[in-house]
Amino acid sequence: MRQNDSGLKNVMRAAYRLACGAVVAGNSLAPRREGVAVYYGGARVGDVGGPLVKVKRLNQYFPEVRFGFNLAYLLSNTPYLSAWALRLLKARGTAIVSNQNGVFYRAWYDGDWQAQNNRMSLAYHAADWVFYQSEFCRRAAERFLGERSGPGEVLYNAIDTTRFVPRESAAEGRRQYTFLVTGKIGNHLAYRLENTISGLHLARKQGLDARLMVAGWVEDGARRSANTLASRLGLDGVVSYVGPYTQDRAPGIYQAADAYVMTKHNDPCPNTVLEALACGLPVLYSNTGGVPELVGDAAGVALDCPEDWERVHVPESDQVGEGMLRVAERHMTYSDSARRIAVERFDIAHWIDRHREVFGRLLGRGEP
Repeated sequence: MRQNDSGLKNVMRAAYRLACGAVVAGNSLAPRREGVAVYYGGARVGDVGGPLVKVKRLNQYFPEVRFGFNLAYLLSNTPYLSAWALRLLKARGTAIVSNQNGVFYRAWYDGDWQAQNNRMSLAYHAADWVFYQSEFCRRAAERFLGERSGPGEVLYNAIDTTRFVPRESAAEGRRQYTFLVTGKIGNHLAYRLENTISGLHLARKQGLDARLMVAGWVEDGARRSANTLASRLGLDGVVSYVGPYTQDRAPGIYQAADAYVMTKHNDPCPNTVLEALACGLPVLYSNTGGVPELVGDAAGVALDCPEDWERVHVPESDQVGEGMLRVAERHMTYSDSARRIAVERFDIAHWIDRHREVFGRLLGRGEP
């Protein structure tokens, strides 16, 4: 479960929200620019983390404008604009687009999740158009943020499938089948490593010569518990850690593996899964959240778990182990489908084109 934020972080966020509101207030005095001029509502650009990467990708096609913007693109993960700032945008006739990811609920947020949803809902209901990152995200928003009166659609996250590509030779330098776990793994997500390690132990007992590679930021407690478990199961040297990585290094991380493991409960629409698919990695995944919509049956193996808002459900170790055996056995079939699905459904060109179409419609230049 994600821990509640500290008092200091809350104070810093409040100050940042005030600064973002000042940008909106200043914009009301600036001449409006021609064309598409986007403000991202305080969301920043970066290489690590879904919102940071998303804004970085959008910035390449729709560079941010701080003064004179005519469209505000607001991410649900970064709800920095207050009610009065949103009212200013509406009063000036600034188009508002909301990118709706997950919401807050008891199963993963150890704090006042209702207050967090109330803050998130401001932009959600003010928006002229909502891009839901998955059908799961739409269901979650309708359940926790309330029914909207405005239009929207599901638009899955996207990746550059010319950068994220399968490695040239599947057999090159390969002695062990390598499973990969990536992402930001806090102590509340330690189960992602623990059940993967336990499943790996069972798969190896069944004869699968396999190892686990972990890439990304791992909190100390999660890493200690994973290492303790690996030692107890005799997997010392079988589990390795790459550490944090940038988007520039990301394709090489995936190309060094054979299959991807995602056992996070109710993950809305993880970019990491899309990156794995584009690199031809079959995905072993918890059958919750938006991941089943991305992978389906063709590109990997689902691990049965109930979609629960009250508590986290984790696939059993024997499920994970059996799933690993199935993935390895049908590797080429799953791998080919993974790459095909990524190119057909999740290439960034379609994602950008759809943004451009909706932006044009909202600015009076065409139909959505």
